[in-house]
Amino acid sequence: MNTMNAHLNRRQLLTHSARFLGAATGVALLGAHAPGWAQSVTQRAASAADRILVLIELKGGNDGLNTVVPYANPQYAAMRPSLAIKSDEVLKIDSRVGLHPELKALLPLWEKNELAVVQGVGYPQPNLSHFRSIEIWESASKSNETLDDGWVARAMKAGYGATPFTAEGVLIGMNDFGPLAGARAVSLNNPEAFVNQARFASAMPTTGNAALRHLLQVENNISQAAAGLRGERFNFVTPFAQGAFGNSVRAAAQVVASQRASVGTGQGGVPVITLSLGSFDTHQNQLGTHANLMRQLGEGMAALKGALTELNAWDRTVVMTFSEFGRRARQNNSNGTDHGTSAPHFVAGGAVRGGLYGQEPDFSRLDAAQNLFYTTDFRQLYATVAQDWWGVKPELVVRGRFDAVNFLRT
Repeated sequence: MNTMNAHLNRRQLLTHSARFLGAATGVALLGAHAPGWAQSVTQRAASAADRILVLIELKGGNDGLNTVVPYANPQYAAMRPSLAIKSDEVLKIDSRVGLHPELKALLPLWEKNELAVVQGVGYPQPNLSHFRSIEIWESASKSNETLDDGWVARAMKAGYGATPFTAEGVLIGMNDFGPLAGARAVSLNNPEAFVNQARFASAMPTTGNAALRHLLQVENNISQAAAGLRGERFNFVTPFAQGAFGNSVRAAAQVVASQRASVGTGQGGVPVITLSLGSFDTHQNQLGTHANLMRQLGEGMAALKGALTELNAWDRTVVMTFSEFGRRARQNNSNGTDHGTSAPHFVAGGAVRGGLYGQEPDFSRLDAAQNLFYTTDFRQLYATVAQDWWGVKPELVVRGRFDAVNFLRT
């Protein structure tokens, strides 16, 4: 063991630690700052420490045109003769656009001005590969560069993360680093196993080996995170949908419930929770598959609102969707849609200034592949969260200057 660790670099060591701990606790460590990270940031005010961001990945590339439907534009129906949502079925939110009919669970949020719909979200020189494009979204990189750290991790390093956090993020039902790459984050593949079995403690001896000391510190961080999330289960009145995504939403609510004692004390719990729904890669027979996913998304976000309201946490939570890309404007020959570019995204919460943001899709202006041009850079959404929700310099998070969208009241 000592010989092996003497030759491990930091990346290998973290990977080894994740596998070692995950087998014992139902938890995997996805990333961590170098030792001493906690001393490099300034402690935040209690109000900032209490804030939560829930990120929902629409995995596979969601069809934005059938999510936020430009029903009043005749070109929409012309380009989608069998896929266009009929005007009389759309949940109209203004005179030109509306929501997919299976998103009806989101209407109460819209009516209470707690749902922002940001249209035309994308980035320059879009990449239509699933793997590369999601990397761009998760790291907030340019399309021609590759970054190791996620955008959330950079926000933590910029001053939002500090010692009082139980962990900087929790990924539920996900294994990859994502936006939390480089942060002190844990993955709950099995939330109950994590809560019930996270008393694992390493029996490995301490030595003068720096790599081994770092491994032990990583394990100690995991144990602290487990202790913070362990606790009595909260019995919600809010119903959760059956299935994987409904279970993930329930687990996210339980993570928030486990942190109730820390609210207002200046000791933060878990500031970021990520969930995943999909696959949205609807190349064929899209209508039924997409409708089912829309229903799950709407019901899941509504359940989050209900559960977090029970915990008095809705006003300090922002829920935001993201996806690697949208779909092509014109349907294909298999009653589906191929990889596209820009798409709308949702932001919800008690502190959200609801409404329509950005520009409606322009079908008269398509690229050579018949894809829509983006009108809102996705890094504008991240910059808004960094500046208005976390109070950190957005330039340090998105690595440049991007105008805020102003969908937050605080």
